[in-house]
Amino acid sequence: MANADGTQLQQSSLQHQTVLLHEAVDALVWRRDGLYVDGTFGRGGHSRKILEQLDSGGRLIAFDKDPQAIAAASELGDGRFEIVHESFAALREELAGRGIEKVAGILLDLGVSSPQIDDPARGFSFRFDGPLDMRMDTTRGESAAQWLARATQQELTEVIRDYGEERFAVQIAKALIARRAESERLGPLASTRELAEIVANVVRTREKGQNPATRTFQALRIHVNQELAELQVTLEVAAEMLAQGGRLVVISFHSLEDRIVKRFMQAQAKGPEIDRRLPIRAVDLPVPPMKLLGRVKASDAEVAANPRSRSAVMRVAERVAA
Repeated sequence: MANADGTQLQQSSLQHQTVLLHEAVDALVWRRDGLYVDGTFGRGGHSRKILEQLDSGGRLIAFDKDPQAIAAASELGDGRFEIVHESFAALREELAGRGIEKVAGILLDLGVSSPQIDDPARGFSFRFDGPLDMRMDTTRGESAAQWLARATQQELTEVIRDYGEERFAVQIAKALIARRAESERLGPLASTRELAEIVANVVRTREKGQNPATRTFQALRIHVNQELAELQVTLEVAAEMLAQGGRLVVISFHSLEDRIVKRFMQAQAKGPEIDRRLPIRAVDLPVPPMKLLGRVKASDAEVAANPRSRSAVMRVAERVAA
């Protein structure tokens, strides 16, 4: 497991397999002396590879919410590298504070890392019994257990339905409210195992190969960490902060994330809407700020070696207009 001591962190780094490592870095790094941002350091797979591609004039600033990731980053010992203990949603403020206006590329590897999933104490997985935490940054914010203890039935329904795409959201919400009514006798709902059991008792039909609690756990994790809201904000900021020729590379792991990224990049590549009734010459039409460079999925070989890469989708866009 990933702990504060160096040995354990090193073991976690070895256990974590970075998804689309070569594809992402090859798409991102287009000049060796550029300033790049890794918005999700994790255990540093992408960051280390980016640094390999940079010369002495290159620079990398990485972000992460997770204190364990920050501890792992301190082991890099590269003068071209800096780690920031913040969400990538703080990109503009953190870079502005360093006097940085433009960067050569930004990488966002979304979702939760293997060390986070595999550590029962983090509460991300129904595969282990652990506390219902689910915070990527364990130093601040409200845990999943705290939110479940105060959310209304409507709020529960909306989060589980919208972020988990769960068709049994109403029934799950009712079951959670009923469990809360028993808190005086049973104590508060605070363990991943009990939450998974409550959901399993409600979700009678099961998708092949999927635990009935999968969608609910995903929904709670997204809500607790405000993942989709932060992604939307960061995409807008990233597009503004890219220098001409700069690359935006985003790896998504579920349809909600990928839909946001896809629509954003397509809108940036299309540019502003023009009233075709106006007499505007083609040469005077505004140039779209970005162009699409493609969509990549993990190869069969990578999926065989790392099954968690199966759902990964990487999208790449380039800044073409200042």
